[in-house]
Amino acid sequence: MKAVVVSPEASCLNFPTSLKDADVPMPVLAPRDLLIRVEAVSVNPIDLKMARAKPAAEGIPRILGWDAAGTVSALGNEVLGFRVGDSVYYAGSVMRQGCFSEFQSVDERLVALAPKSLSSIEAAAMPLSALAAWEALFERMQIPQQSGGDRIDTLLVLGGAGGVGSMAIQLAAQLTNLYIIATASRAESKSQCLAMGAHSTIDHTAPLAPQLKSLGRIKVNNVLCLSEPSAFLPELVQSLAPFAHVCSLVEATSSLDMNILRPKSISFTWEGVFTRSIFSTPDMAEQGVILHKIAELVDTGLLKSTLTQHLGPIDAKSLMKAHVYLKTQRTLGKICMG
Repeated sequence: MKAVVVSPEASCLNFPTSLKDADVPMPVLAPRDLLIRVEAVSVNPIDLKMARAKPAAEGIPRILGWDAAGTVSALGNEVLGFRVGDSVYYAGSVMRQGCFSEFQSVDERLVALAPKSLSSIEAAAMPLSALAAWEALFERMQIPQQSGGDRIDTLLVLGGAGGVGSMAIQLAAQLTNLYIIATASRAESKSQCLAMGAHSTIDHTAPLAPQLKSLGRIKVNNVLCLSEPSAFLPELVQSLAPFAHVCSLVEATSSLDMNILRPKSISFTWEGVFTRSIFSTPDMAEQGVILHKIAELVDTGLLKSTLTQHLGPIDAKSLMKAHVYLKTQRTLGKICMG
């Protein structure tokens, strides 16, 4: 089959120019695997991180990509929940080859039927960011799903215009009664946050506390950190309410002083989309359940795809262009190919 690979001898410093088109063997199916004909994919920061990872076997090129939509073309002998011909979407597992290929084998527990109202390109923009946002909001921070009533408590999304931010804002706007503040520094990123459902935006390149105070939000109850946390945590403490929750998807580049959170009994948690699949947790199938819920919310009109750019077919040229955009850290929503 055709695939876009990072050759084993390539340096991650050359990424994404080290991506190349190649012919590779077809995937082998495990008992609970689906063989999926990949129709559309999206790029994510995890691609660069995994380009640095050691290949699973000596001399085998690495296939990146963990956001896809496609059609089931074959079933492992223990698959129960899908049929050949089903349209599906998924993020998959970083422990296996990714989706920048014609076909991919994926554990059925990580897959769901794609939203019926979306094209494959629109659907491919959603899985990873939807899973990250859902798990962060409703599992890590345990924000209640309720609508109606006054929006007394606050959710601050640090870096709201990207893929996860765009999805988290939508979920919070539709499924909670939180007042949503997103950080954005450019006019177009502010517009993206407001279009997704944020009630206000503030500039993360300026001091946060005065801006929050000007909105009448002196104390923040929940923070979703989609930017490097050590740059914000010391300043944020003064604006956090007692018993507030902070959840970060981004690794810190320096040590975090957790002691500054203790006087207010503030909780800090990490969200990792691939934790369930990496460690084969007993609840791994919950990711398929979440994606099913997301598809229902899309098809009832409560959520929309975060696709903002379609760069062409799934090949090395398109993917290199997409990752160059991604490395600028100025992208809005999601970039897709297919």
